Amino acid sequence: MTYRTLGRTGVKVSQLCLGTMMFGAYGNPDHDDSIRVIHRALDAGINFLDTADVYSQGESEEIVGKALAGGRRDDVVLATKFHGRLGDDPNHAGNSRRWIIREVENSLRRLQTDWIDLYQVHRPEPETDLDETLGALTDLVRQGKIRYIGTSTFLPSQIVEAQWVAERRQRERPVTEQPPYSMLARAVEREVLPLAEQYGIGVLPWSPLAGGWLSGRYRRGEEPGTVSSRAARQPARHDQALPENASKLEATYALTELADQAGLSLIHLALAFVLEHPAVSSVIIGPRTFEHLEAALGSDKISLSQEVLDRIDEIVPPGTTINQADAGYQPPAIENARLRRRSLS
Repeated sequence: MTYRTLGRTGVKVSQLCLGTMMFGAYGNPDHDDSIRVIHRALDAGINFLDTADVYSQGESEEIVGKALAGGRRDDVVLATKFHGRLGDDPNHAGNSRRWIIREVENSLRRLQTDWIDLYQVHRPEPETDLDETLGALTDLVRQGKIRYIGTSTFLPSQIVEAQWVAERRQRERPVTEQPPYSMLARAVEREVLPLAEQYGIGVLPWSPLAGGWLSGRYRRGEEPGTVSSRAARQPARHDQALPENASKLEATYALTELADQAGLSLIHLALAFVLEHPAVSSVIIGPRTFEHLEAALGSDKISLSQEVLDRIDEIVPPGTTINQADAGYQPPAIENARLRRRSLS
């Protein structure tokens, strides 16, 4: 395994980060099997694990905690996230000080650890003052419960605002950003990735296989295998009857053919492409099984030729996200029509 510096922190992380969203009821409900996958990743040299409190409603964190018990915790850079809803209480979610201070204790308990290396804001929340969020996180750093803070799926303006608030109000600044980034979803190349380089923020792309589109299951003239449960849960991203997904399918066919010509699996092509960007510290893989993990291992050793990179640019132009459903976050002003109307009648 090869390692890079996490932003400008000085912390060395493996270029592949083990994402654990698929461990638990959402993906693999077998705890022992999930733990074996985690141990295989650690044995392969992966030292960076990413989870979230909302993954299977805390079950993923519990599985990670079990996997790291018994002496493996100290050598792992452990990241988790907060923001998503956990329960019916209106305050059991979000980016408020009240929830952050409470939820970090729950994550520490589930993870069976005294500290979290990277505590990330899972999504923006415009109705909560960013200074409140950063203030609470700063207190947790000073208490030794977390080491660094990061963000996920923030808009460019929100990334800049977080850096500004941190400097102006003497808060801890986010040192990482976790955006969606793949050969099919490249919008972050326009502003997010250049901003990350400018501010020394380490980028940790999620969904580098575009939610399974780049897993190799789609080939021109062949029927795909079993439709994944994720596809059933996210039809906007996967329903091939939608024009934008039909376009994704055509691009996927072309990328698969390119991978074949380059002598690579499509998974290795996809992961190597994301790792090529100089802003990227580590790319998050989200295996559910041993086979998924093994298919991703080794991609950090691949260097793509200029010819291959140029061909990818021809298939999906730089800065282009074919389907906006892959963006991971829409501002309230886009989602809520009432915010764009003078009259509510």
